[in-house]
This record gives sequence, C-alpha cells and structure tokens, in this order.
Amino acid sequence: MRQVSIIGIGQTRVNEHWEKSIRDLGVEAVLAALRDAGTDSVDALYLGNMLSGELSGQEHTAALIADHAGLGGVEALKVEAACAAGAAALRVGYMAVASGVIDLAVVCGVEKMTDRLSEEVTAALAFAADAEYEVAQGISFVSLNALLMRRYMHEYGVERSAFANFAVNAHRNAMNNPYAMFHMPITEEAFNKSRMIAEPVGLLDSAPICDGAAAVVLCPRSEAREFNERPVHILASAVATDRLAVHDRSDPLFLRAAYESAQKAYEQARVGPGDIDLFELHDAFTIMSALSLEAAGFAARGQGVRLAQEGEIALQGGIPICTMGGLKGRGHPVGATGIYQIVEVVQQLRGEAGENQVDCRLGMAQNIGGSGATVITHILEALS
Repeated sequence: MRQVSIIGIGQTRVNEHWEKSIRDLGVEAVLAALRDAGTDSVDALYLGNMLSGELSGQEHTAALIADHAGLGGVEALKVEAACAAGAAALRVGYMAVASGVIDLAVVCGVEKMTDRLSEEVTAALAFAADAEYEVAQGISFVSLNALLMRRYMHEYGVERSAFANFAVNAHRNAMNNPYAMFHMPITEEAFNKSRMIAEPVGLLDSAPICDGAAAVVLCPRSEAREFNERPVHILASAVATDRLAVHDRSDPLFLRAAYESAQKAYEQARVGPGDIDLFELHDAFTIMSALSLEAAGFAARGQGVRLAQEGEIALQGGIPICTMGGLKGRGHPVGATGIYQIVEVVQQLRGEAGENQVDCRLGMAQNIGGSGATVITHILEALS
C-alpha cells in the first residue's frame, strides 16, 4: 500500500445558494481544488452526496460533475453514507490511490438542500434512520438527538446550559472563516433563550440546512511535492459501524462506531488522543459534540460538556474543535460536510487558517452518518 497525500483543496461558501445548482457547486469546488494542486487532470472523481435524487431530482451526479468540470472520461462514482458521505468518498479515494489503481484523484462532497421546504428536507434527512422502526414511528433526527440529550442530562446530572459553549465556540470561530454561513457571534444567554425545536434541543443547538461543496486532490506521497510545496499526509483512514436504530444499541449514549473508528485511526497513525492538536468533530447537534469527545478519548463518559464549560475546546484550549466554525457555524450541507472538515484540517496544517490558526502537526476529522451508525475518522499530518 502506498502512502497518500492531499495536494489541493477547494471549497464554496456555505450558504443558501438560490442561484446555483448542485452541478454548479460541485464543479466550482472541484476546479478550485485542481487549481490549488496545480493540475487540470485526474484519473478519478469520487463524489460524496446524500440527497441529490430526493432534493435536486438529480442522480448520476459524479458523472455530471466530472463532465462539467472538464474531466469527461475519467472514473466517476458517487458514494453515499448519509451525513458521512463526504468522508466515505475520501475513504474510497484514499484506498484507490493507496492501492496503486489510481494515481491522481479528486474527491468532492456536495449538497443542495435549500431549494425545498424545511419539512421536505427534514423528511429526506430521516432516510438515514431505520425506516421501519424509527421513521415509521414519527422519529426525526432532531427528535432522536433530543432523546439523547435528555438522557445525557438525566444520566450525568447536567443542565441544558452546560452545552452552550459548543455553539458559542463554533460561531466565534466561524467569524473568521470567509466560507462559513454564519458570521455572527452568539452568547450563552442567547443559547439558553433560543427557541425549542424538540426539547431540550433548541435552535442554537442545531446545525443549519444549507448548500455547499468542498473538494480535495489526492496523490501518492512520493509524488506530492511535485504538485505542492505544502502537501498534507493522510496518516490514518478508518471506518466503523453501529446498529442503525438507536433503540437497538446497548448504550445509546456511547457512540461505539465513533470509538472504534477513532481507535483504528490511532492504531494506524501510531498516536493517541493526547497527540492530536485539533479535532474537527461532527457537531450537527451540541449533544453530538459531547458524545464525540468522549468516544474519541478526549474526555471520560459524562465529562464531554466540561471541556466546553472550561474552555478546553477553544482555539488555544487543550483540544480545539470546530476551528473554522464546525457544522454549527460553517454550516452542514450534509454530503459535503466530511470534505469541508478535511479542507479545514489541511488549512490548519498548512498554516493557512488566519486568525483561527492553531499550533499543530496532527489534526483529526470525524464524520458521522445518521445518529452514529457510520463513523469515519481521518488523521492528517503536516509534512515538513
């Protein structure tokens, strides 16, 4: 197996892109990544997307974007793993280059969500849950996370206000990210007073519905410096799964797939949680931030919220998270999120994060599909 490096990154601003189609967004991100890599051709395009058929009326999206990005004729495949589709596409691209089958690959994540009513988007997102035993009973992802948050509060004796700094931190970091959807700070008071969506989950607990695309270019590590003076190496790529339905899990407050994919990644990279300089976690809801920090080994069970309360998740804290705004501040165009996370880790490792720059050598990104049934973890290293 060959070692794999990232030699180019590209992204669109996350927003409500009324004037752009899913094709436009994907092509924009792919071309930006190719320019950054200094190449106009690749051997393959792998596309992460969750809902193009349901929300855009467009399937066969990998071939579509390859065609309009001027890459006609290359291998082009769509990869779906719910909200982890972006990281899943990266996993496929990583394996293709590592195996030697592909030399240059562009991996893109794209989602177009705002052309439909919020009720339609909510229903579409529920496709990632168990259709017969969750969705048919009226469950949505907001309500699933509300159940988890309520149980966490009960088990560990914490108030809803304990989650506030997850959202406050995300919005503070998004302020300096030109690609983020939100450029406005929020306060703990505003969090505590925010409108309830599914109690105890409020509006400011939740990542927004939005549009966006991000892309990276991969090549063998041995050739990386031929394209870019500051390549970033993929030190680990790991996937794990859990029971799809939350009620089938022995402990719903333990993200087993997050734990197992993180452990696999640590083993591949020969590092531990204490070696990680920043963590781009999947903060679709504040409860997921706490559960992810615990599952990945940065906090003991029930202590994830304390990292937020004590400021340890801030840029200068012990384990900075969501350094460019995360899903809450940057936005969560679901199939694109996993690639946005990778792009942001690359920015940090290249020293290109501006006012949000963290002193770092190792960065980790973890993308969660559904309520934790698929979790994909990547660890990246800055090459000296």
